[in-house]
Amino acid sequence: MTGQPVDGVAGKAFLVARSEARLLVPALMFIALVVAAVASLGTPLITSVATSFHVSLGSAQWTLTVALLSGAVATPVLGRLGAGPHRRATILATLAVVVAGSALTVLPLPFAWLLAGRAAQGVGLGLTALMMGVARDHLPEERSAAVIALISVVSIIGAGVGYPLAALLAELGGVRAAYGLGLVVTAAALLTAWRSMPEAPEGRSAHVDVAGAVVLAAALLLVLFLAGERNLWSRHLAVAAGLAVVAVVLLCVWAVIELRSTTPLVDVRAVRHPAVAGANLAMFAGGIGMYLLLTLITRYAQTPHGAGYGFGLTTFVAGLVLIPFSVLGFVAGKLTPRVRTRIADPLLLAGSAVVVGGGFALFAAARSDLAELFAAMGVLGFGVGGFSAAMPGVILAVTPKSETSSAMSFNYVVRSVGYSLGSAIGGLILAAGTGPGHLFPDDSAYTTAALVGIGAMAITTLTSLALARRRSSETNP
Repeated sequence: MTGQPVDGVAGKAFLVARSEARLLVPALMFIALVVAAVASLGTPLITSVATSFHVSLGSAQWTLTVALLSGAVATPVLGRLGAGPHRRATILATLAVVVAGSALTVLPLPFAWLLAGRAAQGVGLGLTALMMGVARDHLPEERSAAVIALISVVSIIGAGVGYPLAALLAELGGVRAAYGLGLVVTAAALLTAWRSMPEAPEGRSAHVDVAGAVVLAAALLLVLFLAGERNLWSRHLAVAAGLAVVAVVLLCVWAVIELRSTTPLVDVRAVRHPAVAGANLAMFAGGIGMYLLLTLITRYAQTPHGAGYGFGLTTFVAGLVLIPFSVLGFVAGKLTPRVRTRIADPLLLAGSAVVVGGGFALFAAARSDLAELFAAMGVLGFGVGGFSAAMPGVILAVTPKSETSSAMSFNYVVRSVGYSLGSAIGGLILAAGTGPGHLFPDDSAYTTAALVGIGAMAITTLTSLALARRRSSETNP
């Protein structure tokens, strides 16, 4: 008589656990999508912000830059906190910061408060690695690999989702309405996390290397600031070069601190593993190329016909050009886990880099028709989707479960730096191709930038092939 109730309780507990696991996957996807989309809201709204707040375009550009900066600084810290026992609290607290920042962007406050709100929103970018850690800890191994790949893809294509929606809302109701979208979805993400995020497994360390975090934050701030301030390089080269040297010195000091620390912010010894180091190098070069092409296509689409090229698209219509990027990126992310059973992750990285390179080649050779831009953006999306889905597999194959969040957070910092440099390189090439007295660069400058992007993807391909060769030699001695 006593066994039956116990079985009933056990069965009910099993059903509850199964239901929670089923809800966990969409929750992880939704949170990763929201933080990526909200951080990208600054891109389509720069002109609207400059007009609404009566500031220069350079100042308005900081609504995007400050989010990327805060995200890059917060990511390794959140990655370490996420590797500890307080992961659920870290996720909820971070989302609360993002919601508060979203509220600041909506309230009728001065421009400085808008920047503070955007910085708070950018902190959410550090949650992507934590979502991967949750998936790896609480899902079966095969299921977690596929989910982690999709989280990586969703964190990329979130920009393609947020861009056209924000642009449309800005046209209909102004910049505050567009940022209102961010407040709604971040509040929904916080509620979702509160309902679905499980506690971290027991036995994890909660220590954070504060000194390492401060030094890394200072170094990243300098690196990303130098990447974003193109005028500094053209007008004050000595100052820019000096700051670059300071950034390198800070990174070296940070590496020494991490090597000596018993609880490092990032396990530098693990990062030095050939597979992880190679993956991060591929991510760095690939990030430069991927963001460069994304920037080139969107800028080209919005260039007015008076420049002798371009399509003069509005911000909203230009945002629609990103739809092929998002759709094909998601398709590639869904296909990659199936392909991984036959092709090693490093080879998938190499193949995806070749696809992105093909997108550059297509853009360089054919961009006189809008359909050709859509095609190039679709090729880029498919390549980025495959690359993003394969990347976690390369790193996590040699990373303990407990270090998932920390290892992936470092990879995302590398990605952020690569993206920032890609945007800066594109801007410098186009600026160099702009004649005296002209507002827009010559059409040939876009071809030059595309060729540089092909070079970046060639480096990514060769690095990935070297990783594949090393893995093959290790498995077949």
